[in-house]
Amino acid sequence: MTKEVTVETDLKGLKLLGRGKVRDIYDLGEHLLIVATDRISAFDVIMQNGIPDKGRTLTQISEYWFEVMKDIVPNHLVSVNVRDFPQECGQYKDILVGRSMLVKKAKPLPVECVVRGYLAGSAWEEYKQGGTVCGMQLPHGLLESSKLDEPIFTPSTKAEKGHHDENITIQEMKEIIGDKLADEVTGISLEIYKKGCMVAEEKGIIIADTKFEFGIYNDGLMLIDELLTPDSSRFWPKDEYEPGRAQKSFDKQFLRDYLLSLNWDKTPPPPELPEDIIEKTREKYLEALKRLVV
Repeated sequence: MTKEVTVETDLKGLKLLGRGKVRDIYDLGEHLLIVATDRISAFDVIMQNGIPDKGRTLTQISEYWFEVMKDIVPNHLVSVNVRDFPQECGQYKDILVGRSMLVKKAKPLPVECVVRGYLAGSAWEEYKQGGTVCGMQLPHGLLESSKLDEPIFTPSTKAEKGHHDENITIQEMKEIIGDKLADEVTGISLEIYKKGCMVAEEKGIIIADTKFEFGIYNDGLMLIDELLTPDSSRFWPKDEYEPGRAQKSFDKQFLRDYLLSLNWDKTPPPPELPEDIIEKTREKYLEALKRLVV
């Protein structure tokens, strides 16, 4: 791994389709090229500083999980090997290697599929107010980071860059994408999460919660974007888990906690990140990769 940082790509000759919080997407005709940069966001604001190795880490972890979950649902991954990419990508090999995916063109669903197995983050904040999470009543007496009896599916809207996703009820999701599709993504999301938890716990990681994205490809449902990464999930060390408090993590919660300690209102421009915060965030992502994949 290197300490070089790629926060944005400019692949001249390739058609830039858009930039997300982390990924730059290029239209290659039949396929898309997704390049995972080293950008990092918190509270839906992209930081000024990148995290070295982050894009490569996310790509390797997603590749691993796409293979693990392919029996549950098809995914959009064609190849992560630059030699398999169209010829016009060859000149950018040094930029693309390790951080890019050639993927099928699916039409993304306008919702994010969130599964929670533990009470953390915004779910814990809501539960403290009235004992509910996304409108679902949960048992009384749960603590911060409590394991739920069964994982729950809590969809959200998919906001544009710079805006916040908003939790919605399953009924609201059905009104957006239809009953049949909503039931399908709910069932598949829970199945992926349960299998992911089983695999990760054998490697010393608790997946507290995660979010998936789906698209439609050839009239069928397809898993797209990333899968069970430290960007899309809360990863906790299993051997240090203890309900009743916030947990140590292998994800960007460390960065969020640092930002919450500042006098920053969670709107752009974000504060400059100190070197030690950048390095510790990098180490957490690399630890997740090491435990899961390497």
